[in-house]
Amino acid sequence: MPPDLLQLLLKPLTEATAALCRLDERIARSSVGAGVLERQNFADACASLWLDGELVHIEDFVLHDAGQDVRAPTHELTIARDVLRSRRRIASQPPAWALSPDGLRTLRRAPAGPGPGPSLGDDGGSGPDEIDGEPPGGGEGESVGDASELDSEFAAIDAVLARSNAAIEQARRPGRAGAGGRDADTKALVYDLDWDEDARLEEWRDVLRQAQDLPALLQAIVALDAWNELSVLQHAPWLGRLLCASIVREAGITTGAHLAAINLGLKTIPVDRLAIAQGLLAAAELGLKEHDRLALARTVMERKVSGRRTSSRLPDLIELVMAKPLVSAGMMAETLGVTQQAARRIVVELGLREMTGRGRFRAWGIM
Repeated sequence: MPPDLLQLLLKPLTEATAALCRLDERIARSSVGAGVLERQNFADACASLWLDGELVHIEDFVLHDAGQDVRAPTHELTIARDVLRSRRRIASQPPAWALSPDGLRTLRRAPAGPGPGPSLGDDGGSGPDEIDGEPPGGGEGESVGDASELDSEFAAIDAVLARSNAAIEQARRPGRAGAGGRDADTKALVYDLDWDEDARLEEWRDVLRQAQDLPALLQAIVALDAWNELSVLQHAPWLGRLLCASIVREAGITTGAHLAAINLGLKTIPVDRLAIAQGLLAAAELGLKEHDRLALARTVMERKVSGRRTSSRLPDLIELVMAKPLVSAGMMAETLGVTQQAARRIVVELGLREMTGRGRFRAWGIM
């Protein structure tokens, strides 16, 4: 690396390292640390899609992750879910796992990490139209016939999505010996057959080996730059950014379940040769601001419930909304042991914000 470029990188690298260490320490000692990490996971996955030219609304994303979609999930939501599950899987494993042969092999496949979070419905068997404890079939004034037609249209959409997913999964599997040309034709529609991902991945790992004596953040910068230059994976360019966050974690700059939100940082800055270093610094600064915002929100809510009867469910509601980006009436009813009507009433007492903008199937949060 040219000495002038290294000199130019020293200041942002030092600042980013200090900020990430400060954020990691604050999260580890804070009562809202788990809530910060959960929100960071969702925000970073949405930012990853944004960097790749797609848009995902975090409200729809949270409901999708909980298995409580109001409508059929889009292709973008499916990718965002893969990013989220990969983040959770990396954070749940030992720091060196993601860059190990086993970790890379697992992460390159369709993520099979932690499944959907707690149901936002009123029980484990509730469907997407029961998020707010209201019966499926549309709004007020809709006839049974209208509801049946709508159900039929959704069923047709679901069938098309199921066939598409089956075709993609089939294309991902190695062709069977003696099979006809159908598998090859399907795979050719999904992949560029001349794109040797294994060779590109090995070339990228060679770059990592050459950079192993550099400071951790500089290793991450070199690794991400090489990943982008080599275009390692056709359908998962986002994985390189998570692997770079894993490099930072493996070096001990971030610890425990804290995986740096590199996507979120990169989203906020212009793209130039210092973009990655500045993105790491921005990620840390955004995390610190989010932590302080949640800590302040918790203090305000606790003041509202001070002096309440010991039987009040408001303190439990505070713990719930601090841990999750969004909560629904069904989720509150299940967790707090109250009716959904009572849940909606105590939401007003606590002053939570309705996040979905809908009249039905609503969810609240402090985002």
